[in-house]
Amino acid sequence: MQKEINFYKNRVALNVLTNSIPNAIKLYSITEGHIVLGILSADYPSIESAIIDMQKYQLAVNNAISVGLGAGNPKQWKAVAKISQAIQPQHANQVFPAVGYTRASVDNQTTFINTLVSPTGTSGLVKITTGAISKDGVDGIIPIEAAINLIKDMGGNSIKLFPMHGLSTKAEYIAVAKACAKANFALEPTGGIDLNNFEEILQIAVDAGVPKIIPHVYSSIIDKTTGETRSEDVKLLFEIIKKVLA
Repeated sequence: MQKEINFYKNRVALNVLTNSIPNAIKLYSITEGHIVLGILSADYPSIESAIIDMQKYQLAVNNAISVGLGAGNPKQWKAVAKISQAIQPQHANQVFPAVGYTRASVDNQTTFINTLVSPTGTSGLVKITTGAISKDGVDGIIPIEAAINLIKDMGGNSIKLFPMHGLSTKAEYIAVAKACAKANFALEPTGGIDLNNFEEILQIAVDAGVPKIIPHVYSSIIDKTTGETRSEDVKLLFEIIKKVLA
């Protein structure tokens, strides 16, 4: 199985949710493998059951899976770390305080681990207190440059800016993108991204010079009846990626 994410033009990979192996295979095919398919740890009754099921997805899509928290739920941090340790996925989502633990757990340098930080309302500053305990305490707000350096120290691969609420935090997002570019660091914009704002959000990161970008597009492209991510929407997103990187 492939160990590392397959970035389109070595730059962009899509992150969307999947709820079945047939759906995962279809989305993987549509994007020519330039995707990591999110499977939420919170959707399973136990770590053991998650491991068994996610291994089936790994075999179906060449390990192009992303172990998720579930709406950034910090209480799932250890489940994500333990699942990732067992299955060695291409991608894992994690809250800021748990990144070092997760890197040590997987004991490799190939699993791409993101680091959840949140907007603060002030450009250039991010909130790093996104853990199970820290989220309910005093806010830890630091310059984005300091956050990136700390993430590098912990063995993380990217900033996951969440929740962005689409373009409502545009000024902050631009500042984060510029800082990531300067530090040669990856960025994962997340929250409120849809077919209408996807191109602008991706273009901002590309124009800033961010080396690797993994946009997360979740609820806006999920069929409310079936719970499946719509393949026709993923096709449109991939076409936008090709257009932006043309």
